[in-house]
Amino acid sequence: MNKIWIIIQREYSVRIKKRSFILLTILMPFLIAAVVFVPAWLAMSEEKKSCQVSVIDVTGRYGTVLENTDCITFATVAPTDTLDQQLESLLSLSDNAVVLTLRDSLGKAGAVTLYSPSEVPGYVEKYINEKLSKRLRNDRLSAYQIEDIEKLVDDVNADLAITTIKWDKEKGATVSSAEIAGVVGLLLSLLIYMFILSYGSMVMQGVMEEKTNRIVEIMVSSVKSYQLMFGKIIAVALVGLTQFFIWALMLVSLFSILGVSLGLSEVPAADGLTPGMTAEMPESNLFLQVLQGMNFTEMGLLFVCYFVGGYLLYASIFAAIGASVNEQQDSQQFMMPIVLLFIFALYAGMFSRENPDGPLALWCSFIPFTSPVVMMVRLPFSIPWWQTALSLVLLYGTSAAIIWLSSRIYRVGILMYGKKPTLKDMMKWVRYK
Repeated sequence: MNKIWIIIQREYSVRIKKRSFILLTILMPFLIAAVVFVPAWLAMSEEKKSCQVSVIDVTGRYGTVLENTDCITFATVAPTDTLDQQLESLLSLSDNAVVLTLRDSLGKAGAVTLYSPSEVPGYVEKYINEKLSKRLRNDRLSAYQIEDIEKLVDDVNADLAITTIKWDKEKGATVSSAEIAGVVGLLLSLLIYMFILSYGSMVMQGVMEEKTNRIVEIMVSSVKSYQLMFGKIIAVALVGLTQFFIWALMLVSLFSILGVSLGLSEVPAADGLTPGMTAEMPESNLFLQVLQGMNFTEMGLLFVCYFVGGYLLYASIFAAIGASVNEQQDSQQFMMPIVLLFIFALYAGMFSRENPDGPLALWCSFIPFTSPVVMMVRLPFSIPWWQTALSLVLLYGTSAAIIWLSSRIYRVGILMYGKKPTLKDMMKWVRYK
């Protein structure tokens, strides 16, 4: 046990002192925060460029529909007999000139056309489309000659807003949303997918480097092969957990600071909600309301549990592969099935978002090779505790079996050179005494 601890200390200290580890650990939270908050900041600070639109209304009926806004100014131009020449003259005034022609009744092909030497701003096209579409709708409704038909249609087309409340005997009522919970779960599954693959591949690369440089021959003269493999796996896991906790602390701090700076942290409380009560709130606050109702402490602990279990499972397989092959190209034949299995787990998690209690989600939550990813999608939906417990027992039990199996392959493969192993050869190594 003392030798394993020495290996863990050595591997851990070497990896956390690497410049790439330090830079990635510091910069990644800032990158994530930028991806989340920069679009929101740009949307809040976006200033629309003023635009003047010349309107040529041949029909003489629709020009008055278009009213000036803070950034759009409409100038009515009397049509002439030579409309094409008039268009050319107006468009030549500026590279940003915009001309709107209304040639026929709305709804007919080619009745409304926008001209400009450059691209027409999207907000200009959207505003004109909304105003003229509303006029077209009103004209068609008026043709039916039914009293108050516009009011009747508006009443029929009224949108229904449903607020979902999750009721708990201890916590009371909290706002919930299956869509937002699914997004949070999907983000967690993507994180655990990237973490397990990246750190598992790190173990394989380290084993292959030591084998290629013949350093391992010296190391196995002092320690047993399984101690070397297990120490390396534990060390990389500690590196991953260290990086994860640093990221978590930095992200919480950055999100709090940026949330206050952008005015996104003031979310109305959901106190006083009872079953059957409809809580009306601004749509912009719904996302933060739902996040407040989630138990992130429990989700964070389970994330660590599934990361450790999934990492031990896959990292032991990667260590066995790294010990068996001599070159990077040889590892692809063994890596491909593992990667495909992990990709299947990711797709299963994505499809489980719509039905977190369905057969696909349930069974993939119990299969150890897919449970770390799929369970991340299901966690925000408050699944039964016994499913989580059974899933973790199966995951760690299988991880222990795979570690034992991989150590049997590792002890032989780490000293094998010059031969490209097959799966049959690796199975023989397991039976060696």
